[in-house]
Amino acid sequence: MKSYRPTTKSRRFMTTLPYRELLSGERPHKALLKKKKRRGGRNAFGRITTRHQGGGAKRRLRDVDFSYDKKNIPARIETVEYDPFRSAFIGRALYRDGERRYVILPKEVKAGSSFIVAEDAPLVPGNRLPLRKIPVGTFVYNVELRPGAGAVLVRSAGNFAEVVAHDGGYAQVKLPSTEIRKVSDLAWASVGEVGNEEYNLVVLGKAGRSRWLGIRPTVRGSAMNPVDHPHGGGEGKQGRGLRRAKSLWGKPTGKGQKTRTPKKYSNVFIISRRKVGKKRKG
Repeated sequence: MKSYRPTTKSRRFMTTLPYRELLSGERPHKALLKKKKRRGGRNAFGRITTRHQGGGAKRRLRDVDFSYDKKNIPARIETVEYDPFRSAFIGRALYRDGERRYVILPKEVKAGSSFIVAEDAPLVPGNRLPLRKIPVGTFVYNVELRPGAGAVLVRSAGNFAEVVAHDGGYAQVKLPSTEIRKVSDLAWASVGEVGNEEYNLVVLGKAGRSRWLGIRPTVRGSAMNPVDHPHGGGEGKQGRGLRRAKSLWGKPTGKGQKTRTPKKYSNVFIISRRKVGKKRKG
């Protein structure tokens, strides 16, 4: 991590990643860039559906490959690049047939490394193969939920899942949230851990850096009026006045409360619920 001399109040605790050492320093591949219009957390009717979003630096979308549909064709990582839309670093992969694609990079893979997507691929970081071919105890990332639908689980910086069992056509995978879930043995996953593991140590240091990232201020419910939030009201600085914390809409939130929908369709695939609050830290 890179720290700074405390020349100002915001510099005192601010930290950043040493990008010059971690990245290749090359410009993004133009053919793999797209425009993305910002909506500021608003839906098609102009109503805010996700709070605390808006503004931020202009960004171009990198077309990252999560389908990995080029099987049995070796690929070489040409560059290590920054992606403003995700915490993990991405790499420009050059396949042997000449096609280039962006992929999420695991911890050990650097520019010049190779990987392959194949049924019988060796268990080397970056390689991708079906879960039924991955032995118990292996760390994986970019995990599919439905075979062939593309990776949707375990894609953030420093994350990994662990294969803990195989039973009845399913692999039991322990996710970063500590939840143990059944995933089809025919689904594919990449071997290793997602890179840029120091991302969670970054200290923004000032409100301005949050605004550059498109994050708007968050106001405490207890600082509002009763008409605006269940925690609002009271003379001076008051507690919330409720046994359990609530969201703006009166739903349970925070402090280790369970918020999962009781009849969610995927409940049948969950073997062990995720640990929350103090239990998870312990």
